Amino acid sequence: MDKKAGKVRNQDINPCIEESDASQKCLNAYNYDKSMCSAYFQSYKSCRKYWHNIMVQRRRDGVRPDMPTAAERQEMLATVGGKPY
Repeated sequence: MDKKAGKVRNQDINPCIEESDASQKCLNAYNYDKSMCSAYFQSYKSCRKYWHNIMVQRRRDGVRPDMPTAAERQEMLATVGGKPY
């Protein structure tokens, strides 16, 4: 696996692996008919937007690393009562 693919599959770097996998499964199930998978795509976009905003805020606040680790994200989601997207 190349470096970029490894980063995409790393849960500490990519918080939206679950949504990405669901989109890919949908595409495979519907023979790559994108119109059938728009809800999955929207879920992925919402996930990326949510965590991007968190990352930007942490950068502004001087918190390192910019992206919370997988364990930190689980705690954050638990405090807000699940996925807000």
